[in-house]
Amino acid sequence: MSVLHPIDWIVIVAYFGVIAGIVVWVAKKQKKTSDSYFLAGRELGWFVIGASIFASNIGSEHLVGLAASGATDGVAMAHYELHAWCLLVLAWVMVPFYMRSKVFTMPEFLERRFSPTARTVLSVISLVAYILTKIAVGIYAGGVVFAVLLPDLNLWGLDSFWIGSFLVVVITGLYTIVGGMTAVAYTEAMQTIVLIIGSALVTFFGLHALGGWSELRHIVPSDMFNLWKPMVPSGFQSTWAPVRDAHHMAWYFNNNYPWLGMLVCAPVIGLWYWCTDQYIVQRTLTAPDETQARRGSIAAAFFKLLPVFIFIIPGIICYALAVSGKMPYFQQHLIGPDGKIIRESAQQAFPLMVAHVLPIGIRGIVVAGLLAALMSSLAGAFNACATLFTIDFYGRLRSGVSQEKLVWVGRVATAVMVLIGICWIPVIRGGRGLYDYLQGMQSYLAPPIFVVFFLGVFYKRLNAKGCLWALITGFALGVFRLAVDTPVKMIQGFQYVEGSFLWVVNNIFFQYYSMIILAVSAVVMIVVSHMSEAPDYAKISGLTYATRTEKDKSVSRASWTAMDVILSLVVIALILAAYLYFVG
Repeated sequence: MSVLHPIDWIVIVAYFGVIAGIVVWVAKKQKKTSDSYFLAGRELGWFVIGASIFASNIGSEHLVGLAASGATDGVAMAHYELHAWCLLVLAWVMVPFYMRSKVFTMPEFLERRFSPTARTVLSVISLVAYILTKIAVGIYAGGVVFAVLLPDLNLWGLDSFWIGSFLVVVITGLYTIVGGMTAVAYTEAMQTIVLIIGSALVTFFGLHALGGWSELRHIVPSDMFNLWKPMVPSGFQSTWAPVRDAHHMAWYFNNNYPWLGMLVCAPVIGLWYWCTDQYIVQRTLTAPDETQARRGSIAAAFFKLLPVFIFIIPGIICYALAVSGKMPYFQQHLIGPDGKIIRESAQQAFPLMVAHVLPIGIRGIVVAGLLAALMSSLAGAFNACATLFTIDFYGRLRSGVSQEKLVWVGRVATAVMVLIGICWIPVIRGGRGLYDYLQGMQSYLAPPIFVVFFLGVFYKRLNAKGCLWALITGFALGVFRLAVDTPVKMIQGFQYVEGSFLWVVNNIFFQYYSMIILAVSAVVMIVVSHMSEAPDYAKISGLTYATRTEKDKSVSRASWTAMDVILSLVVIALILAAYLYFVG
């Protein structure tokens, strides 16, 4: 039986009617060129860019996974969400290089800086990353939402989870294929506004049902509001203790949010994602100039501060409503016989809040925004995959192909990625948690990409051989960990022999393993580069800080004003304020 009232359905249908209208309008005015289809003709303004970046980021891992993390672990995962400062690094450090190069993709930028081979390797890594994270996780989250909103739906032997997954894929795939990047960006801008308002209403009505903020702080343990505990836990010294037996080994490797990992690994993932990932950076490439790209990134930084309050806090409120007994339905579905929250069931936290806390009508608006956000995240991934495959593979193999053909190939690539993503859903469904899955996966794939981009921009002596071996080595280490982890996730009851090498690899917390990949990749890149010839500095002019021309510097300086600096400082001040407030 549906938890939605007929009025809610009317609102949802009307909302998606508006989305369809935008797509049709875009499709009619769009030119049949690769520049128009993949980068919206490079003519989007800063607000659309900023809203599009935010909407692409706010997908399944937030609507389902981040709220679940709030319900189970409190504000611990807010460390990742307070990485809005990474968008300032994009705005001030990386945007000038990307805009000068006039590239379509991040691998294409790597080719300009290093070599065509490096471009190919990064394209492969990026496509694998999107399949394992963005696409599959987005499809899965759509299923979770449908399972809560339409729990009794069944068709041809498929439950509401699978029906929802397929519907989200089909609808998203259609409007992405038809409208390209322009449709994605404009629909995301509208979805951002609806999503922020709708999610804020979830927080408001949730607190109202609970009895206010003070009641929330009274019910929930103080540790759930402590951002610093994962950073400096009790037993600080034991983090460095030698591994002597299986008991101590398990504690050392499986500490939930190790402070060292949060200090080192989390920022690396953030900088990789916000500054070098095609999925995000492609939005800044749609700007006509450096000014609009930078301001769009700063606007996205402001938007990025919101998830702590519109996703994590609703998750904590859901937990409080369940344990306090004020929502018996929540207690029945989320709390186990031991009185603790069931981690797998916690992924229903945000959809449950939407379905049972919001009043009729408003519920429809929020559900529409929720589903649209899931779809916008998927649409961004589809478009990024299509761009990577078409520009970095097909376009290079068939250099004389027409613009119309490139657009057609991009649409076919989108459909293929959808099918592959669906095949990966069972792996995610068996995992510990959606947000944990995503962070773990990104932790294995991000370090070598972060290394080659940031060291490549700041260290001109690094060459193509160093870049290539860093990518290959880091990627191999990440794939090895995934191969070790997969049987444990896929085969019920499967475990490695305790104390064996594979058991150790499987039980190292993902952040510690990510730090290993980071260190190895950096060392390999530097050592191999210095053991081989220096790059031709004339060929990489403008692609590193040391090889910028005076013209490059003057153009960048003219692209920003004092207000851009002030707004960036405001973002930093707000981040510091959040850290100071959440001290338990």
